Amino acid sequence: MDLKGKVAIITGGTRGIGRAIVLELIRDGANVLFTYLSSDESAATVLGLVTEFGEGVGQARAFKADVRDYNEAKRVVGEAINNFGTVDILVNNAGITRDKALMMMEPSEWQEVLDTNLTGYFNMAKSCIVMMMKKKSGNIVNISSVAGITGSARQVNYSSAKAGILGLTKSLAKEVGPYNIRVNAIAPGYIETDMTKDLKRRDELEKLIPSGRFGDAKEVAKTVAFLASDDAGYITGQVIKVDGGLAI
Repeated sequence: MDLKGKVAIITGGTRGIGRAIVLELIRDGANVLFTYLSSDESAATVLGLVTEFGEGVGQARAFKADVRDYNEAKRVVGEAINNFGTVDILVNNAGITRDKALMMMEPSEWQEVLDTNLTGYFNMAKSCIVMMMKKKSGNIVNISSVAGITGSARQVNYSSAKAGILGLTKSLAKEVGPYNIRVNAIAPGYIETDMTKDLKRRDELEKLIPSGRFGDAKEVAKTVAFLASDDAGYITGQVIKVDGGLAI
């Protein structure tokens, strides 16, 4: 995808799908500011990988922030503007899991997941949207999950947040479409990441996937790059499943 000259913010950009998105968009020429919550070492590792790309790619900046805090979300956008002049693309990706049966789930475990996986998306979108509306151009890609479509046992908090992202995506797409702003969501299935490497019953899970395997984070990242590009200019309000057919 050709993203030269574009500026992107990617939340949760140091691990798994987020890191793959950062690297993909930079390869495609975008300048990227990615956020992380705690690990300076992980952020430095991603920046080190970018330096290995050589010339002809975008630049990268890392910024420590907690997207659960609206004021910090505004700081993220301000930092991107200070570094690169504008924001063209927002990829909402930051997320956590606190998996547990509902009968054992603490209210704090419900709230923590909702605050990060849904309110964090609201905070970042709100922090970007006025600027995008003023310049009548913008692109938001929200990372949801097939758990938000089909539900997932022992993930009532996570599935609820990911389902909420779908409603946010469709509603916002209708709201800002007249301003030439596109809003789409991606719903990954089982992807090879730190969050899935210790899953039990992996063989059984793979049998449920028509493609017969877990996905690669790069496959999600390339879908993000397509949706963020001008080639997807007539696509908005959609939920693209990258799940090997799991949620058919």
